Amino acid sequence: MKSSTDGNAASAPPPPGPADAQAAASATPPVKPSRTGDLKVRALSALVMAPVVLGAVWLGGWVFHALIAFGSVVAVSEWTNIVPSARRLPARLMAAIGIAVALMAQIAAGPAAGLGVAAAFSVLTAIVGGGSDRNLLGFGVFYVAAGMAGLIWLRDLPEVGLSLFLFVLFAIWATDIGAYAAGRSIGGPKLAPRISPKKTWAGLIGGMLSSALFGWLVALAFGTARPDIAVLVGAAVAVVGQAGDLFESAVKRRYNVKDSGQLIPGHGGILDRIDGLLAAAPVLALFHAAVGTVLSWW
Repeated sequence: MKSSTDGNAASAPPPPGPADAQAAASATPPVKPSRTGDLKVRALSALVMAPVVLGAVWLGGWVFHALIAFGSVVAVSEWTNIVPSARRLPARLMAAIGIAVALMAQIAAGPAAGLGVAAAFSVLTAIVGGGSDRNLLGFGVFYVAAGMAGLIWLRDLPEVGLSLFLFVLFAIWATDIGAYAAGRSIGGPKLAPRISPKKTWAGLIGGMLSSALFGWLVALAFGTARPDIAVLVGAAVAVVGQAGDLFESAVKRRYNVKDSGQLIPGHGGILDRIDGLLAAAPVLALFHAAVGTVLSWW
């Protein structure tokens, strides 16, 4: 007959070994990054960037052109990093050179010359880069150049250039803020679930209202002739800006890319921050050139 001591010893669990410790560690859920910390990083990045951007916009001239040149070269480089190619480095160099030459052509001879140069370099980038998606790769040069051409054209307009540039800039910023706030607080049906699952119709409407309000405030601040039309234009700018955002999101989703780059802490790449502007600036420039004098809205 076994003693009670022997029975207790037989029923006691064995001491934990290395395998048990490893299993316990693997069972522990990973610590998720703090959302508050991420928001702090985003806020700090915005506080650093905003004075630089607004200062260059206010000064205009070569300072503003230098900012646009830097942003456009980085943006097109990020594009060549998103869209795969057979020869990435040559494609990136060709695209960057094309953007720089296109901007110089615009400053010297106007937006039509700049866009003509950009179209030529789009073809060259596609040829040099190669790959199955060479056409989309090359299109990035024209896409970025067209957006930057609109921004330069708006800012360089005599007398009204500063106010028009601030109008489109604040309208896009307001769109992002209004869309985020309305989307998070209201939710509802998705705007384009296959492209950007977080965007909602409520967010789009919130962005339009926010953009219209800020457009009206900018128009009042600069004493424009028709602030009421600025409200409508602001709402339209929001729609175009969101379309530009969705376009870049569709390209990134196609290649399973989260951010266009890592240049801006908490925000991703330059392309992630200016996708709305790239779409809205040339549309606003064309609108103002076509009907600005007739409507005298600004």
